[in-house]
Amino acid sequence: MATRVASAEETIASERATIESGTPAAELMLRAGRAASEIIASRYEKWTRNGIVVFTGPGNNGGDGWVVAEQLAKKGLSVRVIESGSPRSPESIAARDAAMQSPAIRIGGSGHAELLAIDAILGTGSRGAPRGEAASAIASIEVLRASGAQVVSLDLPSGLDATTGQHEGSVRANGTVSFGLVKRGHLIARDVCGEISVVDIGLHETQAMAALPMLVDDRWTLSRVPPIPSDAHKGTRKRLAIVAGGKGMAGAAILSGEGALRSGIGLLRIACAPGSEVAVHAGIPAALVQLWPETPEDIATLAANADAIAIGPGLGKTDATRDLVDRILLATGCPVVIDADALNVFESDVGSLATLITGRAAILTPHPAEMGRLIGATTDDVLAHRFEIGIHLAKATGAAVLLKGSPTIVFSALGNRYVIASGTAALATGGSGDVLTGIAGTLLAQMPDGDDRAAEAAACAAFIHGRAAELCRFVRGVTLDDILRAMPIAWNEQPRKKPEGMLANLESHS
Repeated sequence: MATRVASAEETIASERATIESGTPAAELMLRAGRAASEIIASRYEKWTRNGIVVFTGPGNNGGDGWVVAEQLAKKGLSVRVIESGSPRSPESIAARDAAMQSPAIRIGGSGHAELLAIDAILGTGSRGAPRGEAASAIASIEVLRASGAQVVSLDLPSGLDATTGQHEGSVRANGTVSFGLVKRGHLIARDVCGEISVVDIGLHETQAMAALPMLVDDRWTLSRVPPIPSDAHKGTRKRLAIVAGGKGMAGAAILSGEGALRSGIGLLRIACAPGSEVAVHAGIPAALVQLWPETPEDIATLAANADAIAIGPGLGKTDATRDLVDRILLATGCPVVIDADALNVFESDVGSLATLITGRAAILTPHPAEMGRLIGATTDDVLAHRFEIGIHLAKATGAAVLLKGSPTIVFSALGNRYVIASGTAALATGGSGDVLTGIAGTLLAQMPDGDDRAAEAAACAAFIHGRAAELCRFVRGVTLDDILRAMPIAWNEQPRKKPEGMLANLESHS
């Protein structure tokens, strides 16, 4: 089953539907606690030698903590539990009663020798900054963390809003074990979650759950991208034309071209502004280089020699850019990636953009500010509603919308949503989006026709772009050249193995 991304309300609804379908709430708690204890025991083994302290709250998250405490005690580990309020639900009370039967579990105490702390204080439904006993327990966890202890949160770090990612006063975890679904807050606030593991607890697959955004991973990506056969030639590998590189912006065209070549394009053509062609020739000698098309015949020739066109990097937001984009889109039916200033020239004019791209596979690649300009919203509004805001634009234009960010979200005209959590802050640099445009253009040219071709190409491109950054391991000192050099590994590594029962493993890079 694909890993889905949910808000707090969607998570609660999925759990309720599972309970209503016949799985008792106590069984879900037991599954969650058992799965979490297995990950904790295996991945944090060297930190368990001085014992484990589990901080529990009064809700069901606290009940999960009691199950974890019991399971770890059964493994012969010394466990201490610090309660922040007595259990309230029947399931949590029962979990506490069962755990208390173990002589290896101690309650309370003032010793702080443990090197592993389990956070089970606040769950998915919590809102706002922690208060009272919860805040005190979080402060105690912070003392342990500052002294060298590892912190593992159950479901999500206490104090982290599962929907918005707000985390004032939250636990800062080294690892988070999420139950059944990835929470939106996990992906927005990666720094407080550490390494995120998602375990299968048997949530009932409902129509509502199937409509949730899908988390893209390496296995899905490599299953969608067509292999390059051993007898391939440049035509087999398809042809991409990139219209880019205005005056003083030849680098944007070069970076887009490098992204395309390192994604396997067979023949690359770059059309750039007068004055940029020498730099583009020198920077990317494998490309055919020409000036921007001026006449209908020029455009026809460009389209006749391209399986897809990518347009936008380094064009400049000018009337001349709008004219160029209009002429190319009106005269061709090629699949197209529209990026950067080729989008900016349609500020508050989505209708014209929709008319121009009708009937073709298309990808729009705005960052949040560009998205806001397109649809007449503020950047803050885009970020606050990032998991939904692209749906209308995708349906209005018939294009896939790749909303860049952390996470990146792709919206398809069919209503599907893909979430891409790969990547690091090394991508937060000028030119990164140009590389992504080249990757996306290549995949749009190469992937076979299908109902969701453009969205799947966009999602795969964003995943590989992010994965290449992850392979560089660091942020400071890493350039786009390093990320481009890592792309062959990103494309060709085998899907990473995950421990049994783990659906996804998202490593936090800071």
